[in-house]
Amino acid sequence: MTRKIIHIDMDAFYASVEQRDDPALRGKPVAVGGSSRRGVVAAASYEARRFGIHSAMPSVTAARKCAELVFVKPRFDVYKQVSRQIRAIFHDYTPLVEPLSLDEAYLDVTDNIRQMPSATTIALEIRARILKETGLTASAGISYNKFLAKLASDQNKPNGQFVIAPGKGEEFIAALPVGKFHGVGPATAAKMNRLGIFTGADLKERSPSFLNAHFGKSGGWYHAIARGEDERRVVSNRQRKSIGSETTFFDDLEARSDIEASISAIADEVAAHCEKACISGRTVTVKVKYADFQQITRSRTVTGAIRNRRQLEPVALDLIGGIFPLGKKIRLLGVTLSNLDVEAPHAVRQLDLGLG
Repeated sequence: MTRKIIHIDMDAFYASVEQRDDPALRGKPVAVGGSSRRGVVAAASYEARRFGIHSAMPSVTAARKCAELVFVKPRFDVYKQVSRQIRAIFHDYTPLVEPLSLDEAYLDVTDNIRQMPSATTIALEIRARILKETGLTASAGISYNKFLAKLASDQNKPNGQFVIAPGKGEEFIAALPVGKFHGVGPATAAKMNRLGIFTGADLKERSPSFLNAHFGKSGGWYHAIARGEDERRVVSNRQRKSIGSETTFFDDLEARSDIEASISAIADEVAAHCEKACISGRTVTVKVKYADFQQITRSRTVTGAIRNRRQLEPVALDLIGGIFPLGKKIRLLGVTLSNLDVEAPHAVRQLDLGLG
């Protein structure tokens, strides 16, 4: 049976929540994050993105790009509450909901609760309900597998949707630049370009042995997606082995303050996911990829459970401190928490109350 997969992605989620709650911010370039020298942009409104401002950018850089930029401190408790509202809407249509973060998720609506035959109609209805119940817009991608659905959700942003129908996936991918592929970051896209691979059609021409030789274990994945193939299922209750996030920077980082600020922002994102999912962990790993593509990791396992930013950030910053003095610029940073435990909900509620 051909599956019907929807990828829902909220539009500039954090910034849109702030603009919704403060009418004075509407229509203005907004950056969610700290405005200090060590601050980092956690999210940018579409008005800010027109100036080239994006998440994980140092705040000082963002301010230089747009003098009118308004900085707003993040309110993760509010974002989590809105995210719960949105997921409740998803579950009115299917139990097969796989969240990727607070603002996006996959839905398998092949057999849906409301017995609606059209995934396109379901996506339209979900987006309309999100707008009515939260005042926020969402974009959707509809296709027959997860990879294509996620690509499709980027096509008509913001507040739109796009369908890649069965039999059309390979044709759609053929003309798409490899840098647009989900999972192909700037560094990998640049490597592909150096190898003469610029589009999906170019990627499809390369043999499995060629791709394995140049991209290791990812070679098989690239061979499959060049043909529009993705057998991954939407899994609503999978047990995760780690929670992590990483950012590739458009401009390589060199200043220690920018590097530490970026690690703090990435740790914030990981900690927010842990709190939302009632998960703690004991092993922290930081990942560094230099401008010459050399990659290193540094890990530490602690005795107590790490479940929030206050506990995660100092460990991550201490680990990143070990790379200084810096010999070369950095193009990518990541933070991962592993050795995970799913905690009892009541324990997390007590923790939240304790934090005030």
